Amino acid sequence: MNKGVENIFNNYPELIKSKLIKLRELIYIVAQEQNLGAVEESLKWGEPSYSVINGSPIRIGFKGSSCYLFFHCQSKLVSTFRELYSHNLTFEGNRAIVLNSEKLLPEHPLKACIKLALTYHSVKRLPLLGA
Repeated sequence: MNKGVENIFNNYPELIKSKLIKLRELIYIVAQEQNLGAVEESLKWGEPSYSVINGSPIRIGFKGSSCYLFFHCQSKLVSTFRELYSHNLTFEGNRAIVLNSEKLLPEHPLKACIKLALTYHSVKRLPLLGA
């Protein structure tokens, strides 16, 4: 784990930390399953950020009792996620998936959204990003 990211995680409340580490794991799992190469882990705006070549970066963070997956606001990602997964996920504007930190993570739709983000530049011209 990137040292700066590790320091950020260590400052989170334990419940939040465990959820965000699980989101981090899902990003790495999807990247490996899709053979997307190395995941670059860094800090952006004081939050852990993850990217791969040909993908759109994903940041993770929390506010209040909610965990967030943030995406580039000028992409079609969140609008596509909303169309595909509005029955499973909650969204904030055109930039985030919002997750209740006290509930189980909905892994199937999250992995699908992460896949679309990590492959975004290859699928951005396809209807519903090829989902």
